[in-house]
Amino acid sequence: MLQVAVVTFDGFNELDSFIASAMINRCRRDGLTAYITTPTPTVSSMNGVEITGQRPLSFVGEADVVLIGSGIKTRDVVADDTLIDSLSLSLDPSRQLIGSQCSGALVLARLGLLASMPACTDVNSRPYVEECGVAVLDEPFHAEGDIATAGGCLASQYLAAWVISRTLGAEAARSVVDYVAPVGEREETAERVMNAIRTGIPALR
Repeated sequence: MLQVAVVTFDGFNELDSFIASAMINRCRRDGLTAYITTPTPTVSSMNGVEITGQRPLSFVGEADVVLIGSGIKTRDVVADDTLIDSLSLSLDPSRQLIGSQCSGALVLARLGLLASMPACTDVNSRPYVEECGVAVLDEPFHAEGDIATAGGCLASQYLAAWVISRTLGAEAARSVVDYVAPVGEREETAERVMNAIRTGIPALR
C-alpha cells in the first residue's frame, strides 16, 4: 500500500487539499491512498471550514508521497522553526515523491528542497518564493526528478495526476482525470492534464 500525506495547515485552501486527496483516493483499490495530514488535531480553512486531520504531522515520515498544501498562513508556517524542523526531519527526498501546491512552494524553498529548480506557485505567493532565490515559472506545473510544484488552485489536478502517474502509471492517472472531468469535456481535459505533467513523467516525454 502506497500512502500519500496531503499536508494541510491552519488557514488552508480547500481546493488545494481536497481536490488532490479526492483524485488520489480514486486509486485506493489499486493500493494508493491519500490522507489529510495536519500539525494539530483540527485545522480551519481560509473560509472557516473546520476539519479533523486523518493523520498527524509525524505521518510525513511514513508516507511514500508528501504534498505540501497551500493557505493564507503559509508565511507563518515557514517562520515557525519548530514546525519546519519537524518537517525537515520527517522528509526524505531520496525515497519520497514530494510536491507543493501554490504557497506550499514557499515551504519547499524554506526546507532547501528546490535548490536551483524553478517552481510554480500562485500570484500572491510569487514574490515571497522569489525572495528565497527561487525562479518562478508562468506555468501551472513543473517537476524535476521526484520534486514537483503546482501553481493556481485548479492546478491541484495536475499535482494529483503526477502522483498517480509516478506511482501507478500514466493510464491510471488518465482514468482518474477522465472520471472527474466535466461531462462533454472528458477527452480534452484528460489530454490537457496529461500534457501538463508530461515533462515530469519520464515515460511520457
